[in-house]
Amino acid sequence: MDVALVAAARAGSDAAFARLVAAHQAPLRAFLRRTLGGFDLADDVAQETFVAAWTSLGRLKDPARFRPWLFGIAWKKAQDALRSGLRDQARGRAWVEVSEASAGISPEDRMALEAAVGDLPTDQRACIALCLADGFSHQEAASILGLPLGTVKSHVTRGRTRLLAALTGEPHDV
Repeated sequence: MDVALVAAARAGSDAAFARLVAAHQAPLRAFLRRTLGGFDLADDVAQETFVAAWTSLGRLKDPARFRPWLFGIAWKKAQDALRSGLRDQARGRAWVEVSEASAGISPEDRMALEAAVGDLPTDQRACIALCLADGFSHQEAASILGLPLGTVKSHVTRGRTRLLAALTGEPHDV
């Protein structure tokens, strides 16, 4: 579906691009909320991402890889937002939306998980969000984040270990 919509959007169809936005905005915003720690900044970055995607759609090499390409733009925009002084603002927000998998846990456990994720370094948090919450492969996450595959794998492993340790109260050695 994305391939045909990308082709139509490249040909100038605003409606086709609007359908791409509609199809990808919820998962993209969820990724940014998990990565940046809140709704306001994540929504601003998501909007910037879609504007950048629209203006650079012609540079997308493989229309079948629209989703990873879009998330890559979002990651770069998120890094820019954090570097531009919004880091303190983002840190002060609670990580509201952990993942669909956390919906069945108690409010106390959800709060503990949110706090633990908020304590992860930004790169680890992004790897955890992409691979564990959004279902991207390690290779796709590496491409999106511009990190080596091994780094993504270690960030996921270390992040998972740190989260487990934080939730169980057991010490971790990562």
